[in-house]
Amino acid sequence: MTTDANFLSKAERSELLKIARDGLEEHRIARRANALLLLDKGWPYTTVSEALLIDDSTLRLWRKAFAKGGVDNLIVFDLKGGFCALTAEQVEELREWATETLPRTTAEVGAFVKEQFGVDYGRSGLIKLLARIDFVWRKPESVPAKSDAKAQAAFIDQHEKLRNSLGPDETIVYADAVHPTHQVQYAGQWQPRETRCAIAANSGRKRLNLHGAIDLETGMTRIVEAVMVDATSTIALFEALERAYPAMRRIHVFLDNARYHKAVMVREWLARTGCRIVLHFVPPYCPHLNPIERLWGVMHRHVTRNTRYETIGEFAGAILTFLRVEVPNRFGEFAQTITDNFRIIDPENFRIVA
Repeated sequence: MTTDANFLSKAERSELLKIARDGLEEHRIARRANALLLLDKGWPYTTVSEALLIDDSTLRLWRKAFAKGGVDNLIVFDLKGGFCALTAEQVEELREWATETLPRTTAEVGAFVKEQFGVDYGRSGLIKLLARIDFVWRKPESVPAKSDAKAQAAFIDQHEKLRNSLGPDETIVYADAVHPTHQVQYAGQWQPRETRCAIAANSGRKRLNLHGAIDLETGMTRIVEAVMVDATSTIALFEALERAYPAMRRIHVFLDNARYHKAVMVREWLARTGCRIVLHFVPPYCPHLNPIERLWGVMHRHVTRNTRYETIGEFAGAILTFLRVEVPNRFGEFAQTITDNFRIIDPENFRIVA
């Protein structure tokens, strides 16, 4: 019987044990670590092969890969046609190239590696190789190009001071407009591999024009359905808020800098005697500082994603019912998402790629 006992150093044994015991590690890598640990204990190749249900030649390739390059080679073993690892210098060259070009697919990475180094990795091997150079696959974030970090910080500070100094006859709401289109918003979902799923698309392009506000303390909403979002719908929303809070001396409304929010008609309405609405404007290009934007996202997740409504009436009814009834009644479910937990987004902290 062929054995290969005690070939691991103490450090190597410790690292392989960590991989073998880590429930988050990919199964195939944990198997390789486990196989080497068993060989190190003196188990014959045939016994390890039978125990792990792998063939003897594969086990010997794993052992060879580990001997040549340690744990790194064991992890990136998934190659077409056998084992062939990159040198440390080649890995560093790959890192520099990937950092410069930001490849979109593993195919691009594979083409570069094959052309530069003559190594033909499979997809899973490329994924592991990218992980070893500390790359992850994710979409770029959307960052407002003109946002001002200092203005954001000042706004957050003022917002906190106001919230902490509210009297018993004052409240805060957050307002905005939204224009959902009568179409399905498609989203991924689990489905049988052999089944192609589809959703019939609506032929129309009709949309709703909604002007709304939400109170984060209670989840209460006020939604105005308008022919057009403008100064008239803005005033209609403010009037609805005053009716909703008859006992409040001041209703602080946070909203964006849309032209209709600052129209002459709106300013005149606000200047009238006894008006209880006080406006606070979010800094330009900072929708992330208005919590009602998160309400619109929750609305789409619960109402429009992968859901088709035959008519615009059914579509409008579902959205308005959700916003006017479901959100206030179920706000405990949504409160962790629709929050005023603000953060500063500074373009200087990002690598702008386009």
